[in-house]
Amino acid sequence: MSRKKNRKKNFVKQIAVVNKTPVKQEEQMVQLDLGPRRSVAFIGSECYPFVKTGGLGDVMSALPKTLAKLNLDVKVILPRYKCIPQKFQEKMEYRGSFYMDLCSDGKQYYVGIMEYQKDGVVYDFIDNDEFFSWGNPYTNLIDDIPKFCYFAKASLAALNYLDWTPDIVHCHDWQAALVPLYLRTCFQNTNVGRANAVLTIHNLRFQGVYDRKMIQYWSGLPDYVFNKDCMIQNWLDANMLKGGIAYCNKITTVSNTYAGEIQTEEYGEGLAEHLRYHNNKIRGIVNGIDTDNWNPATDKLLTANYDAESAVENKKINKKALQESLGLEVDDHKMVIGLISRLTNQKGLDLVNAVIPGIMDGNTQVVVLGTGDAWYENTFRYYEYKYKGSFCAYIDYNENVAHGIYSGCDAILVPSRFEPCGLTQLIAMRYGAIPIVRETGGLKDTVSPYNMYDNTGNGFTFDRYESGLLYDAINRAKTLYFESRKYWDDMVIRDMNKDVSWEKSAKQYKDLYVELTPRN
Repeated sequence: MSRKKNRKKNFVKQIAVVNKTPVKQEEQMVQLDLGPRRSVAFIGSECYPFVKTGGLGDVMSALPKTLAKLNLDVKVILPRYKCIPQKFQEKMEYRGSFYMDLCSDGKQYYVGIMEYQKDGVVYDFIDNDEFFSWGNPYTNLIDDIPKFCYFAKASLAALNYLDWTPDIVHCHDWQAALVPLYLRTCFQNTNVGRANAVLTIHNLRFQGVYDRKMIQYWSGLPDYVFNKDCMIQNWLDANMLKGGIAYCNKITTVSNTYAGEIQTEEYGEGLAEHLRYHNNKIRGIVNGIDTDNWNPATDKLLTANYDAESAVENKKINKKALQESLGLEVDDHKMVIGLISRLTNQKGLDLVNAVIPGIMDGNTQVVVLGTGDAWYENTFRYYEYKYKGSFCAYIDYNENVAHGIYSGCDAILVPSRFEPCGLTQLIAMRYGAIPIVRETGGLKDTVSPYNMYDNTGNGFTFDRYESGLLYDAINRAKTLYFESRKYWDDMVIRDMNKDVSWEKSAKQYKDLYVELTPRN
């Protein structure tokens, strides 16, 4: 086992060897219709590379940069957490400070503004040690509720202080969901109060629900917003996301299918009726990925770089490196299936657990990367012990290892119970790993099922949440891989040529902004 662990530790070093073989890249210059100019302030709790815990950080990073190229004036407002790396902290410039009333008793708090600029986007960080000195952006609701009440109000106050009035305030998830309420109440008669509010729901499961009296005190919002049609839930609690839904001008979700799913009792997380009432506001716009960061032709973490033309051959080199480094039997003829995920029930891991014994047939290898629930971690460790040389449980999250899995695996599993959008399947296709997914949320919108009769589609899918259907989807993939390799390779090339960038989605967001602010 010690030798196995050493191989895993050395994996990061091994995959950093860059193939020196030149890769042919075709840069397509597309002339964009930039259209009318608008100003947009993004308000959210995380943004890569400053701080990231999930997909929200990726969206807050990539979408503003893409919008800036479409003739939009973009500002991103974030908390200045102490965990932001020092290399960014030391480049921030002080823009000013003031004191702001926050609580219902008029208690005042310091608001500092630190600015950082990159890629045509201005990042303004709200500075307050009392709220943002924690090591992590999220701790627990008792601490997070006051923190994000402060952040939502301070963000709007900072825009007024800077005399920067956006056409659109685009806020994200429950941490910024009070922004639309503040716009229409406390800031109604100020410059920023003229802005329209867009609220994006990245994951409806997290809503900012807590005791009504606590949220009422810390937010300082007027009593009339605390009613059953706006903030109140279960009589004694207040729901910050519910209030934002009621007061914003438009609601977006991160895929079109998820926009419909959240209006059903199965996926509505207790807000289905509220969302159906506001369904005229809801629009689904699927996420993209940053194709500069995720580019197998230039990725320095790969053993061999490749594009669509060289993928079939060069992915074999990456597969060998993956097998060697993770202690798998080195055999190019085996099918390697990857799973990169938080190890939680949402991700369909109970289905994966049920099918593992059936798919470990001597011709298949499985690699799992992630951390989460102890039960799943230990289950996958057990499978590594049972199927030594064919199963690897890398119980950690390491970006370098993830790149190696995307480039070295033949297929990627994403069998989620629900998935608002999902980035894993988009990255997998970008790297020529065929996605095997459940038809839910963004997985359904981005992965079209393989059709054997006309050799179309870009993955294998199943609909109902049943282990037998996942088992069938994996077997269909294995049948194509082993018996019709030419058609499999066609799909690899097709997936790598698929547009998974932010360009199309950013244009949809711009159209939405222009629709809300009609003028020349």
